Amino acid sequence: MLKVATQQILILQVNKNLQIMDKAKKEKRYFRIYEQLKQILSASSFEDAKMATILAVLHHKMEYFFWTGFYVLHKGELTVKTYQGPLACQVLEKDKGVCWAAIKSNKTIIVEDVHRFEGHIACDSRSKSEIAVPLQNSFGKPTGVLDVDSAEYNSFDEVDAHWLEMIVKLI
Repeated sequence: MLKVATQQILILQVNKNLQIMDKAKKEKRYFRIYEQLKQILSASSFEDAKMATILAVLHHKMEYFFWTGFYVLHKGELTVKTYQGPLACQVLEKDKGVCWAAIKSNKTIIVEDVHRFEGHIACDSRSKSEIAVPLQNSFGKPTGVLDVDSAEYNSFDEVDAHWLEMIVKLI
């Protein structure tokens, strides 16, 4: 009986460690990812290759990233381009949800609890928090978003916003 209780405590502790990454550790991890991406992305000028590479690196290096993808404006619709994680919504309902909020404001949007965000689009019910970072053309006009979901509440903060904004500029 004691063995089972100990295993449960260890499992809870491991899960707790996955949910919470202190800011110093997060800063260091993003710095390493950014430096790695700068080097890798210099090999190609093809935007799709850069986007796919960014997603692969982020999704596999940031353990709290549940879904990681790009939505781009195409014929007035916000359409999925490339992603890592479970099945995505192909087209996001116009002017609704976190991604459209980022497009309309042309600012990064951090949502601690997606269930409390009015108009949230639930592509996967396991998503609990989200960050959407606008992609901008050379004139600063939004052309899409980097969208990241987490299966835990309160996963994203200003550290994520800063580094993800820096990373999308590498495209």
